[in-house]
Amino acid sequence: MSAGHPPRGGFPDLVARVTACRACPRLVAWREHVAEERVARFADQAYWGRAVPGLGDPGARIVLVGLAPAAHGANRTGRMFTGDRSGDFLFAALHRAGLANQPEARDATDGLRLQGVYIGAINRCAPPDNKPTPEERDRCLPYLVDELRLLEHARTIVCLGAWGWDGALRALAALGWVATPRPRFGHGAEAEVGPWRLIGSFHPSQQNTFTGRLTPAMLDDVLGRALELAGWSSDAA
Repeated sequence: MSAGHPPRGGFPDLVARVTACRACPRLVAWREHVAEERVARFADQAYWGRAVPGLGDPGARIVLVGLAPAAHGANRTGRMFTGDRSGDFLFAALHRAGLANQPEARDATDGLRLQGVYIGAINRCAPPDNKPTPEERDRCLPYLVDELRLLEHARTIVCLGAWGWDGALRALAALGWVATPRPRFGHGAEAEVGPWRLIGSFHPSQQNTFTGRLTPAMLDDVLGRALELAGWSSDAA
């Protein structure tokens, strides 16, 4: 069990609270502006334009933590990492690891299922320039804290990028688990925080994947290590 009690209402209540959230005026204005203006390639699509809840298996042993929805990805489709190049890279890796039933995530009705893994984020609204303010980060972080409380079988967190690493450490601190000295982020870095194990990975952004800073093999290694630490096998699911 995570420190503290899981929130009442479980995941359905949490999803409802996230999708109704309007706590950050700047982020609300931006996500709705993007949803109204759209871009040419998605001009015929209705955008989600709201805060995006987490995605995955309630019995997950592994949690992935990213930064925030992409403006024309999850802010359009309403599902984490769905509909953009970062998600294409990530879900292909999750499929290879046996954590997803298919290698692609196009929209919220494409039949994607995750097993053994849950995807959360530091911020649930698409921020301008992918840069939430510290105040926006802190205002949104309790949603991740609640997810960690609800994911009673999870003890392994894959942190996507330095933002994911920092946010995971902050969320665990809110649960009463503090690492001293504070561990530093790096690809493949590991840290033990109370009963939790953190693993760092470069974020699957186009900036990282197109330049080769993050390759499929590198992400496969991180996910393989996460499976090892979690003691979970897709064959047993």
